[in-house]
Amino acid sequence: MLLAAPRGYCAGVDRAVIAVEKALDHYGAPVYVRKEIVHNKYVVETLSRRGAIFVNETDEVPEGARVVFSAHGVSPAVHAAAAARSLQTIDATCPLVTKVHKEAVRFARDDFDILLIGHEGHEEVEGTMGEAPDHVQLVNSPDEVDDVVVRDPDKVVWLSQTTLSVDETMETVRRLRERFPSLQDPPSDDICYATQNRQVAVKKLAPSCDLVIVVGSANSSNSVRLVEVALDAGARASYRVDQASEIDPAWFEGVSTVGLTSGASVPEILVRDVLDLLAQHGYADVEEVRTATEDLMFSLPRELRADLKAAGQAPARPQRGERRELSVDPA
Repeated sequence: MLLAAPRGYCAGVDRAVIAVEKALDHYGAPVYVRKEIVHNKYVVETLSRRGAIFVNETDEVPEGARVVFSAHGVSPAVHAAAAARSLQTIDATCPLVTKVHKEAVRFARDDFDILLIGHEGHEEVEGTMGEAPDHVQLVNSPDEVDDVVVRDPDKVVWLSQTTLSVDETMETVRRLRERFPSLQDPPSDDICYATQNRQVAVKKLAPSCDLVIVVGSANSSNSVRLVEVALDAGARASYRVDQASEIDPAWFEGVSTVGLTSGASVPEILVRDVLDLLAQHGYADVEEVRTATEDLMFSLPRELRADLKAAGQAPARPQRGERRELSVDPA
């Protein structure tokens, strides 16, 4: 049994989940959340039981109520719609997503065509495109590169969704650069450190595995990418599951070595459940495959931080290296 490290919660996810927990503790239920705070079914269901109400759009939130924006970010139009309804907002956008938003604003101001590599319909992509809709066009995959049309081939830049496959993104960039030799790179990597770290760990263990299991939800882009990375790196088979109960014992036929990882929005408790199930099937000898150590932490959203400070409450962050689980009421 090879256990990937790093795995699970990244700093941006941790910050967003804590923001909803702290908001529920401080303001009381209900606290509204636009979209899923992070793309994980267990996290959303757990927070719902504590009093979080998840909605698709701000017009579903009662006027004057409090709403948390998810880690994936929102467009300026969403901020404006919230203001029009006098909503009290807590912006839990991951700072690494905010960085991409600022890049889009900057390059649009300089009148660049911005080629955003990402997946159509993903909340993060919608938020980034909303920053400069007249300058951004989406490129879903390398196969779409031939369809890209720009105004000035000498003023083109690429940006990306933060949770993509590094290898596929670089292939898209390679093809774009063949068409547009003056294509500019973003000032720094847009694919976040956690996405890259989890893919590197899977690449290291996959060649030794007959089966790689990825814990993560179907709408979690980085979790879905981990399955693809495992297969590309040499795993004989790879499957994504939300939780241990979704594992099919038939997957273990002829399997001597199993790899296990989890997406960046997955609490460690779900990984432990899978480890327990694997031990029952004879995979009790666990070896950790570590390729990096993460110690990045983000402060809570400033709106929440200010209210906690005014109330004399320290806006706590997780301790360095701590693997958090959700705080769940006994009920």
